[in-house]
Amino acid sequence: MLPYITRRLLLMVPTLIGVTMVVFFIMAMAPGGIGGTLRDETMNMRPDDRAKVIAYLEKRYGLDKPAPVQYVIWLNNVSPLGKKEPGAGWPKTWRVGFKVPDLGESYVRKEPVLRAIAQALPPTLILNLLTIPIVYTISIITGIYAAQRRGKLFDVASGTIFLGLWSLPVMWIGVMLLGFFANKDYHQYFPTGDLHNTTAMTEPFLPFHTSQGWQAGWLFDAIWHLALPVICLTVGAFAFLSKLMRAAMLENIAADFARTARAKGLSERIVLFRHVLRNSILPLITVSARIIPSLLGGSLIVEQIFSIKGMGVLMLAAIYQKDKELVMSETLVIGLIGLLSLLVTDLCYVIADPRVSYE
Repeated sequence: MLPYITRRLLLMVPTLIGVTMVVFFIMAMAPGGIGGTLRDETMNMRPDDRAKVIAYLEKRYGLDKPAPVQYVIWLNNVSPLGKKEPGAGWPKTWRVGFKVPDLGESYVRKEPVLRAIAQALPPTLILNLLTIPIVYTISIITGIYAAQRRGKLFDVASGTIFLGLWSLPVMWIGVMLLGFFANKDYHQYFPTGDLHNTTAMTEPFLPFHTSQGWQAGWLFDAIWHLALPVICLTVGAFAFLSKLMRAAMLENIAADFARTARAKGLSERIVLFRHVLRNSILPLITVSARIIPSLLGGSLIVEQIFSIKGMGVLMLAAIYQKDKELVMSETLVIGLIGLLSLLVTDLCYVIADPRVSYE
């Protein structure tokens, strides 16, 4: 197992290089090129002053170099391997060694990229870490229940409803939720956006009592704000997975190993949950490699709709402003999360099915 994990981790390196290279050269070939926003800010200057400012900015951020050279410089900065100066007592020459990766500085936000990502990544991770367990729990339960009652009311009704939910765009769901459940003209049960009220950071973690009555506290305030975004991300995802779980259960219920287990005198409950369920869970593990990145992609839209300052809002702003350092670093982070999800999926196969081995 360890050699397999090592190989997969090593293969991530060329994959990430390929992904970042494609994104970088798309930015370079786009109208305005890299750093177009910096040049736009000088439009109201006199021609001589504008030329001097542009020349200074291009030299400061390395935009005066050819695109391939800029990419190699960025790759060297973010790589843990590179040139470094030896310590005292060594010859004063450069050698290859380990160094701290440098994600650079956003020339639009005027702050280190690492700080911007550290502020934006937690809200996105919170959204997805809440959504994924809910999606899989609902999918497994409804899929099992529908397979047990094939052709009956619950099976037909749930299949029809789930197909309709799967067809709804995430953007439309988010707008409808805001329009009907966060609108004072209809039902203002939830806030319109963000993750907390302005006073939540100064409140206790759990609910507390004041002279004005019970207050939500930091935890329930966060749950209140996250309710609509999580619902928006969940609806379409569990609709697809539930139908997949139902189909897998129906296939394995009629399989030879299930009939053999029943012939040995095992109860239907033990056959269903100990034998059939374990084999039926494999298709869900397979599609999880696609579901997790798609939820990250869907959270870009949800963060925009609900004004959540996550990776989605940060990425869209960086693309619009053609902020090279920020776009490339976010591409690296999102690509790394996607590749790690593929690795976790392969490891889950071993846990779910003892017949699978990577030795």
